[in-house]
Amino acid sequence: MTAQALPDVPVFPHAHTVPAGTVLWRVHKTTRAVTEFNPRPADPYFGGSRFDGVTESPYPFLYAAPDPATALAEVLLRDRDFDLRLGVRVILGHEVAERTLSALEVTEDLRVVSLCSAVELAAVCQDGWLVEADGPQYAFTRRWARYLRDSAPWAQGLRWQARRNRPLESLMFFGDRRAPDALKPSATPPLPLGTPGGIARVNELLAPLRAVIFPPVTLPVGGSRDGAHTVG
Repeated sequence: MTAQALPDVPVFPHAHTVPAGTVLWRVHKTTRAVTEFNPRPADPYFGGSRFDGVTESPYPFLYAAPDPATALAEVLLRDRDFDLRLGVRVILGHEVAERTLSALEVTEDLRVVSLCSAVELAAVCQDGWLVEADGPQYAFTRRWARYLRDSAPWAQGLRWQARRNRPLESLMFFGDRRAPDALKPSATPPLPLGTPGGIARVNELLAPLRAVIFPPVTLPVGGSRDGAHTVG
């Protein structure tokens, strides 16, 4: 799929309501609070994620999902291929050392632009490219996020089918279009991913997706117990 330019005609995004009481999950830096939005705009061209705010439209943003496995997959399995020798996608321990899995609760109805179906994508002159594009095309998808946000002044975020855990969904909320207390920490305690318990829980949740964290353990090299190296 190739990047698609913005249309010359008005678009009419479909709305979806995330109801009050919904529990969502997110993976975030351990230094960031459970409900804290990322205030830092992404570079217009490099790095970042699919729908981040940018300098030209510097909205705070927060990514979440209705289930913990999807929240983990969208962060940890991005651009990660299978190790065909092991038959799994390998996540090294240091990659989760400063990350936390947290649950948060929606306290009021939130309206988002829905991009989950072909019809919903077509409503904004888009197709699967917008939610399937790889990292090198995120500069274009971020431009589309800005366009959709401008086209739907009522929108408090975006909703789409999670690329790494279909058909479940992912969400991103605009930090400047919700009440300060629209999200609150859930009663479920946050889980630091770099701990033994965190690693075990991630491996349990991602096992159906054939992904595993290799913590710092000694593994044999070339089948020999005499030579070993540390993974993670």
